[in-house]
Amino acid sequence: MNFILGSIIVVASVLGGFAASGGHIMALWQPFELIIIMGAAGGGFIIANSTSVLIKSFKSIPALFTGPKYKKTHYMDTFGFMYELFNKARKEGLMGIESDVEDPESSNLFQKYPVLLGDHHATEFISDYMRLVVSGNMNPFELENLMDIEIQTHHQFAAAVAHSVQRVADGLPAFGIVAAVLGIVHTMAALNGPMEQIGGLVAAALVGTFSGILLAYGFVGPIANYLESRADEETNYLICIKACILANVQGYSPQVAVEFGRKSMSPELRPSFQELEQHLRGSR
Repeated sequence: MNFILGSIIVVASVLGGFAASGGHIMALWQPFELIIIMGAAGGGFIIANSTSVLIKSFKSIPALFTGPKYKKTHYMDTFGFMYELFNKARKEGLMGIESDVEDPESSNLFQKYPVLLGDHHATEFISDYMRLVVSGNMNPFELENLMDIEIQTHHQFAAAVAHSVQRVADGLPAFGIVAAVLGIVHTMAALNGPMEQIGGLVAAALVGTFSGILLAYGFVGPIANYLESRADEETNYLICIKACILANVQGYSPQVAVEFGRKSMSPELRPSFQELEQHLRGSR
């Protein structure tokens, strides 16, 4: 929604201001300039990135029209699951949760939380590290170090799309200049023509520079920032799960372990202590 609203504001402000100052909006419609700019930028994007990044970039397009991936209710459900999982491990022993972490898809506990189960990365993260906890072969310090390495690696891959889009934004003004130079070359070849024709060609060339700058700072750059924030959201979510698991491994009670996760949340999403406690009572 923000992407649509922001795009409308950008277009309305630029075109509205131009029209209000006496400009003719149709003079800005230069499709061949856009073909040069966007075609060159798209080709460079393909050259610069691996196939996996290209596929992930196209899959990220729907995210522009949705809100944040992880909302408060998502965290609350995750806390409810972690609380139940830790309680089960306490009552039945670590072997009691072995079947849950070995096959989450068939676990009744995981199935109670379909939002969490639908998040492949989070489910895999929980299963992998609780499996290590069940095996009992790692101390909390080794476990935390391994978690940090995985989270960092995952964040780098998740943020690769944002960084690649940002590089496109950085190059768009230069591609606008390329389109403008080609427009000037076309103008120079038509110097023997009527003055009206020359003026139109110069205007079209200048629109190339205008289009490159507008696309870079009005659309593509903000899109890169938004995609990076989405990657940060996922990283913060995994950090929250990490805090819960480590607190449980260190011997804290299930409720206190979940409280460690609550404290690691960003302030705008973090529930109050009483709110989380009431939610966990519902899980019981």
